[in-house]
This record gives sequence, C-alpha cells and structure tokens, in this order.
Amino acid sequence: MRSFNLSLNNSVSGVQDFVNIVCKYSYEVDLISGRYVVDAKSIMGIFSLDLSKPIKIEIHSDDCDDFIAAIRKYITD
Repeated sequence: MRSFNLSLNNSVSGVQDFVNIVCKYSYEVDLISGRYVVDAKSIMGIFSLDLSKPIKIEIHSDDCDDFIAAIRKYITD
C-alpha cells in the first residue's frame, strides 16, 4: 500500500479530472479526510470531504508507479 497527501483545489473540473484518471486503473484507491474514508472513484464521495484541506490517498497496491505519475499534479508531499 502507498499513501500520499493530495490537494484537489475544491474545483468541479479538478475533481472530475482526478476521478477520470483513477477510474482508468484497477487499483483500490481510498481518500481519507479525518475519520471519513471514501472510494476515490466516487465523485459524490469526494465532494462529501473537506476539499479545502489536504486529503490522504491510499493506493492498495505496491506496483502503481504509472498511476502515481498520472496523478502527480495533485500530490502535495
């Protein structure tokens, strides 16, 4: 499992672009904000989080370098 912090900038187009990228991969990906955990492939789930703060992403795979490269612009670490 790999994890990072993300910033989705609280914009509809940014979240939609992020979800489109995540949906291209078969990995299980979760977003964590405080005590809430949502599926990163769910637009509605993402908008239920506080997007004004960095969000932790957990990728349930160790062989996901291609996915990390695709979401690099959202990673804040």
